[in-house]
Amino acid sequence: MIDSVETLNKRVEALRRESLAATRILVSMGTCGIAAGAAPVLAELRRLLAERGLENTVEIVETGCIGQCYAEPSVEILNPESNSGITYGKVKVSEVSMIIDHLADVVPGLETVNKTWYYPEDEANADNRLQARIVLRNSGRIDPEKLEDYLKNRGYQALAKVLTGMSPAEVVKEITESGLRGRGGGGFPTGMKWSFAAAQPAGRKYIVCNADEGDPGAFMDRAVLEGDPHSVLEAMIIGGYAIGADTGIVYIRAEYPLAVKRLKIAIRQAEENGLLGKNIFGSGFNFKIELKYGAGAFVCGEETALIHSIEGKRGEPTFKPPFPAVSGLWGCPTVVNNVETYANVPAVIRRGAAWFRTIGTEKSPGTKVFALAGKVENVGLVEVPMGTALRDIIFNLGGGIRDGKQFKAVQTGGPSGGCLKADRLDTRIDYDTLTALGSMMGSGGMIVMDEDDCMVNIAKFFLEFTLDESCGKCTPCRIGNTRLHEMLDRICTGRATGDTINKLRNLAYAVKDTSLCGLGQTSPNPVLSTLANFEEEYEAHIRDKKCPAGVCTKLITYLINDNCVGCTLCARNCPVSCISGERKQKHVIDQDRCIKCGVCYQACKFHAIDRI
Repeated sequence: MIDSVETLNKRVEALRRESLAATRILVSMGTCGIAAGAAPVLAELRRLLAERGLENTVEIVETGCIGQCYAEPSVEILNPESNSGITYGKVKVSEVSMIIDHLADVVPGLETVNKTWYYPEDEANADNRLQARIVLRNSGRIDPEKLEDYLKNRGYQALAKVLTGMSPAEVVKEITESGLRGRGGGGFPTGMKWSFAAAQPAGRKYIVCNADEGDPGAFMDRAVLEGDPHSVLEAMIIGGYAIGADTGIVYIRAEYPLAVKRLKIAIRQAEENGLLGKNIFGSGFNFKIELKYGAGAFVCGEETALIHSIEGKRGEPTFKPPFPAVSGLWGCPTVVNNVETYANVPAVIRRGAAWFRTIGTEKSPGTKVFALAGKVENVGLVEVPMGTALRDIIFNLGGGIRDGKQFKAVQTGGPSGGCLKADRLDTRIDYDTLTALGSMMGSGGMIVMDEDDCMVNIAKFFLEFTLDESCGKCTPCRIGNTRLHEMLDRICTGRATGDTINKLRNLAYAVKDTSLCGLGQTSPNPVLSTLANFEEEYEAHIRDKKCPAGVCTKLITYLINDNCVGCTLCARNCPVSCISGERKQKHVIDQDRCIKCGVCYQACKFHAIDRI
C-alpha cells in the first residue's frame, strides 16, 4: 500500500535496486506486434533463455507498441546501465537463437531499426533527432501490466506532488500556463476547460477520458492505452483533484480488447496500492475510475454525444451552451479530454509549464502524436514537436513514398481534415497553420497518398465514412452530406454536368456553416480541400470523362494494342470472359461486357493492354 510520498519513494528505490539484470530484452507486444507474429518470437525467447540457464540474468519485458509498426515483430536488446541497445525489426522465430548468441553485439544479416526519437525529460542533447517523446515516453520501454515498471519511470510522482503540495487552483494554473491544448480535435486549451469546471459550485463533478478513437487510419490512443495505461489514470486523478471531482470514466471502444484488458489491470493495481480509492497519499482526496464501452460510433468523439452514450441514450450531440464543463454528465460539470491530452499531464506537472513551453510553438506548445499511414514506407506512430515540417514527417521519419512513386497529397485530421499537396510539404504544422490551409490537426491521423490515388475518389471515400457515421439528428448533415455524396458519385462515374463543381462547393459550405456539431461542420473539409488543390482532376472527370489516376473504373477503358502476341493469358484470366481471339492472333476486348476490373492489364506480360 502506497499511503504517502515517503512510502512511494521507498518503493521506487527498492524497485530500482532489484532491477539489476545485466540485459533486458524488450518485445513489442502491442496490437501491431501481436498481429505481426510477436507471440511466437516471445515464446522462443523464453524457451531458449530457460534452456541455456539465462532466465535469471536476462529479463524479458513485454512492452506496448514502440511506434515502428512497419518493423514488427521487434526485439530490443537493452543494457540497463548505459540505457542503450540494439533493436531488431521483422524478427523471425528462426532468428531468435542468433540474437541470444550475440546479445550485446549486432547480429550480421539481421535487420536493425534506428530510433529517431529522444526523451526531453531525460536527455539534454537531442542529437538532431526529429521526434521528442512526451506522450509516448513509456511506450515500448515498460511492461504496461506491471505497476512496478511505471513507478520506476517516475510514475505517480506528479500525483504525489499535486496531492501533497499544490492546491486545486494551482494545478489548474499550471496546466493553463503550459498552453496544453486538447489533442482530440480542435485544440481547445485544456487549462481553460478545467477552469470552467473548477469554477462551478462544489458538488458532483466528473472527469471523462475519450478513448473512442474512430478516425480511419488512427491508432494513437490505442497505442498509449496498450503501452502506458497508468499515465492516463494518473492524469485523470490529477484532473479530478483540480476540478473537485471524485469520479472518472474512461469511454473506450469495445473493439480495443487489449487496451481494455490493460486498463482493467492498471485500475486494479492502482486500487490495490492505494493510488485510487479513499484518502489517496493521505490527502483526504477520494477518486475512482470506471470503464464505459462504446460501440465505435464516430459521432461519439463529440463530447456531448459521448456524454449521452454514457448515460445510455443515443449518441447524439446537443446545442452548446451550456458546455459540458458547466452541465455535462447527468447535468453535472464534466471535463472531457482524450487519451493523448491526459498523457501529457503528468509530465507537465512534474517538469512545470515553463519546461513544456520550450517544446513546440508559441501557440501550440508540446508535441503531437501522428499515426502515419497510407502510401508511406515506415507506417507507424511518430511524436514530433509542434512546428515540425510535413516534409520531415513524411520523407525523413516516414521514409518517403513506397515503390518509388511520387507524393501526391497528405490527409491530416482524418475524415474531418483536408488534403494538402506537394507545395505544402514545408508547412510547419500546428493547430493554426493547418486550419488556415483548410485542414485540421484532429486527433492525429495522417494518411499519405501517391500518384495512383484519385483525389475525387478520396473525397468520396471520406465523405462516405462521415455519412455512415452521422447520427442523423440535424438536416444539413443528414441530407446535405447525402447530396454531396451523390454529386461525387456522379463525377466518379462520368455522369456529372458542367455546373456540378459550383453546386458541390456551395452545398459543402452550407453544410459546414449550418450543421449542429463538429462532425457535420467538418465533414465537407475533404471535398473543399480537394476542390481547392486538385480542381483540375474534378474537371477531367466531368469534361473529359477520364480519371487521371485510373482509379474510377467507370471512366477507364482497356484496349489491346499491337504488342499482343496472342498468348491468351488475358482471356484465360478474365473473370467475365469478354476477351476473344485466336492463339497467336491479336485479341479484342468486348467493351460492353468489360467490368473494368483490370485483371487483364495486370496479367499481360507484353505491355499489350493500354489503360486509358
